[in-house]
Amino acid sequence: QVQLVESGGGLVQAGGSLRLSCAASGRTFSSYGMGWFRQAPGKERDVVAGISWGAGSSYYAESVKGRFTISRDNAKNMVFLQMNSLKPEDTAVYYCASARNSRPISKMGDIDYGGKGTLVTVSS
Repeated sequence: QVQLVESGGGLVQAGGSLRLSCAASGRTFSSYGMGWFRQAPGKERDVVAGISWGAGSSYYAESVKGRFTISRDNAKNMVFLQMNSLKPEDTAVYYCASARNSRPISKMGDIDYGGKGTLVTVSS
């Protein structure tokens, strides 16, 4: 059974930083692409970042390019999202996700498993 457990969310002021972590289990983690998506109140879910199985390629939504960095540690079955220069519009529940294949997640249809999420609140 695949499990994805996020941590690291919280309340931060605009301009601040947070690092989200995701602990994965239940499959050969290193064979699959991973990513993060978010859902803000009243809005649809959107992928913000994705990373391939070996971290050789990545994807970022335009809204987070240059501010967010996705990384992974296959030896520890972990994936991370470093979020810098946070804005109030980044406020959302952030979910870790596992891809259907080895490529980076870039759209919701690429996802076959997701975690329960961690809340990020950015105050102005």
